[in-house]
Amino acid sequence: MKPRARQIPAWAVVGLAALLLEACAVGPNYHRPGVTAPSAFSEVTTTPHVAITPAEEDISTWWTTFNDPVLNDLMRRALADNPDLQIAASRVREARAGERVAAAKGAPTINGTGNALTFNSNRKSSSGADGASSLGLPIPSHTNLYAVGFDASWEVDVFGGVRRNVEAARADTEAAEWSRRDGQVSLLAEIANDYLTLRALQARIAIGEAELQRQKDLAGLIHDRRVNGFVTNLDVNQQTGQVATAAAQIPQLTAEAEAQVHALGVLVGQPPATLNDELKSAGAPLPTPPPVLAVGLPSDLLRRRPDIREAERRVASANAMIGAHVADLYPKLNLLGLASFASNSVDGLVASDNLQSIAAGLVTVPIFNAGKTRAQIREAREEGTQALLTYRKTILGSFRDVEDALARYKAEDDRRASLAQAVEASANSLTIAEDQYRVGTVTFINVLNAENALLQTRDQLTQSDAQTLSDLVSLYKALGGGWSVSGKGEPTG
Repeated sequence: MKPRARQIPAWAVVGLAALLLEACAVGPNYHRPGVTAPSAFSEVTTTPHVAITPAEEDISTWWTTFNDPVLNDLMRRALADNPDLQIAASRVREARAGERVAAAKGAPTINGTGNALTFNSNRKSSSGADGASSLGLPIPSHTNLYAVGFDASWEVDVFGGVRRNVEAARADTEAAEWSRRDGQVSLLAEIANDYLTLRALQARIAIGEAELQRQKDLAGLIHDRRVNGFVTNLDVNQQTGQVATAAAQIPQLTAEAEAQVHALGVLVGQPPATLNDELKSAGAPLPTPPPVLAVGLPSDLLRRRPDIREAERRVASANAMIGAHVADLYPKLNLLGLASFASNSVDGLVASDNLQSIAAGLVTVPIFNAGKTRAQIREAREEGTQALLTYRKTILGSFRDVEDALARYKAEDDRRASLAQAVEASANSLTIAEDQYRVGTVTFINVLNAENALLQTRDQLTQSDAQTLSDLVSLYKALGGGWSVSGKGEPTG
């Protein structure tokens, strides 16, 4: 006897075909855009204290090169409590949740059901018999009905629309992570700049206070000389004006320093006055820049700058959304299923004799929607073009940031060297003027001019010291320093 062929259920055939079709996804597959980077930064060869190293240097904690424990502590506290970083971290978690939502749309949906029904009737038939209808059919006066089961539905991702949405959501999550890293880089640079500005202001206040005391001492000396008849009241009045002028410089610098303390307090996630006791002391000097700064190649920025990595992920997301809209041009397949157990008794409810089931497949084919889908595709392509142009613009901007920072660092270093010479020359001139005034060969106005020249050059040198450090911070930021890179080029800290 010829064996009988086993019949395969129709739902199994449909499901197998759907799984095979899921191997393809419509729309363009993503490829990382090609970028041409310069072989080297043009400003490196002419910038002092800068060197090109064959291997990429780790600048994830660049601020530690200043060897300033207070700055190191501010950075640590900001990374832990800064509100902007916490908002960015929340956005990453939000994006991850959105990724799960997108992935869930490609999975079956199953719902459980349960019902209990009780029917009671007091109606009597014309013959007086309980539960008999007018047709003579028996109707029980009391009936219980129980049912449990589930229903399931699944939109099979035949043409990859769901997978493209998941791909876009995953790229958005990665972009949010890189945005958080970029915010971290900017935050650390802002803290360093505010801290350096504070120390420069405190150094200028110290110079002003020392100058004020010197002017007061000199005023006392001139007053004594006036009493003894060696000088006139003109010298006394001129020196009194110098004392007042020196005193007038300090309050404005003090207010600016307090504003920097308040700004740093907010940046570390605390009320503005929290750091008053820690930072108001003028004893801390300006940090010393590192002797040599290692600058990598322009191509290193493509993996080191978070804003570039974020822009690239936006391109990937936009590319995936093109495929998601293209999938709307194709038919959709939905599989539906219903199974339940029904009985008038709870005992034995879940039994094979009480099982009822329904399975169905539904195919919908788009025919007409006034060009909406194709317009969405064109819209998505334009968004992809914009994302690509933004990516290239970000890369060009990063090259410019480094070149500008190098140029400013070099120019300020040259300016600082000239100011240091000016301070030395002004100090010598003041010494000569004071000696000449004591022996009566020059008038007091010569001393005043020499004092003003020295005070201005010392103040300018202090500002130049701070500006040199600020330019160095800008260079570290332009290079993408402030976050860690693992061996695979992904963020780790």
